[in-house]
Amino acid sequence: MILPIVKYGNPILHQIATPVISFDEELEELSKNMVETMYDATGVGLAAPQVGMLTRLMVVDPTAGEKTDSLIVLVNPKIITTEGDQFEDEGCLSIPSFSEQVHRSQKVVVSARGIDNKELVVEGQGLLSRILIHEIDHLNGVLFIDHISVIKRDIIKRKIRKKVRNGEW
Repeated sequence: MILPIVKYGNPILHQIATPVISFDEELEELSKNMVETMYDATGVGLAAPQVGMLTRLMVVDPTAGEKTDSLIVLVNPKIITTEGDQFEDEGCLSIPSFSEQVHRSQKVVVSARGIDNKELVVEGQGLLSRILIHEIDHLNGVLFIDHISVIKRDIIKRKIRKKVRNGEW
């Protein structure tokens, strides 16, 4: 089932998600729905707060569904190490039509649980690193626009307010 994606302006996007304690059918169903929602939106990552759930769950696929073995579902993810630097354009399904260059680590190591509650360690570089860090930020109530200059952030916020007034948001 495709879930509605929460857009910028909804306070849930700035709240810290709660750790998952119960690995049950409800969690599995949420993860399946999030995967379907991410692919429907042609996204490469989606965190539970983006679908209105304050749960430490995220789904990632750097190929946007083009490769069948690239989907990663992470529960209670934590960044273990980061290395290097990249400065690339970044967007967000919760802030559609906007992107800005954001500094992220070139490499990241993340520990988490799978949907089956088994330990996972995921190493990412380049785009996968960017996606992992971006989605973990969502779980911590941080958006990509929180990483850009105040001036650029204010410009985006003004444009969003105009879209809200025009009924486009």
